[in-house]
Amino acid sequence: MINLLSNLKIAVPDKIFIKDPESSELGKRIIEYSILLIDDIGFDNFTFKKLGIKISSNESSIYRYFESKHKLLLYLASWYWAWIEYELVFNTHNISEPKLKLEKAIEILTRSIKNDSNFSHINEEVLNRIIINEYSKSYLTKEVDTENKEGYFIVYKRLITRLRDMILNINPNYNYALSLSSTIIEGALYQHFLKEHFSTITDCGENVSPTEFFLNLTQNVLKTTTDESK
Repeated sequence: MINLLSNLKIAVPDKIFIKDPESSELGKRIIEYSILLIDDIGFDNFTFKKLGIKISSNESSIYRYFESKHKLLLYLASWYWAWIEYELVFNTHNISEPKLKLEKAIEILTRSIKNDSNFSHINEEVLNRIIINEYSKSYLTKEVDTENKEGYFIVYKRLITRLRDMILNINPNYNYALSLSSTIIEGALYQHFLKEHFSTITDCGENVSPTEFFLNLTQNVLKTTTDESK
């Protein structure tokens, strides 16, 4: 199983990059050190010139893989959501009971991330911090509709529909499964951000995790709608 996982390739929409960074050692270093550098100085201050200095390579070599730092952020986000999707599918496929399956899925989607040794050039724990702090910058742009049509957000949207299907397996008559699903996934990022930076406006912290909050929210919402349908 370990050997199988070590050969796993996380698929990212190929329109995001010019050359697949997974295809070369330089490409992997670009991904590895871009994650560390963005985490260190923030996406707004991040440039390919600074990354080139970090990896001892010309700035022009990075442009052979990505046409802009925006496309690089889209790549990192797509890789992250594809990895989360893999974690969700792998950890729930043997669970047949719908309620337990949904609870496990919510746990995976809202938990604090630990590093995954199966991908040595990507620190998932650090990447998670970038997604929490910077992910909205990948879609709060004038180009979002065009990029959506190009399929840049397909992995993220697929993850939301997977969770929606699990919600409907518990209550097929619930009318807001997509909204609840996207609220859980997006809201988890927000609650992790709040507990680190605005702790006075969230109940999440040392004693309450985002996972606990979203499990409680989902259980109560689905229980209420199930009771109303009787």
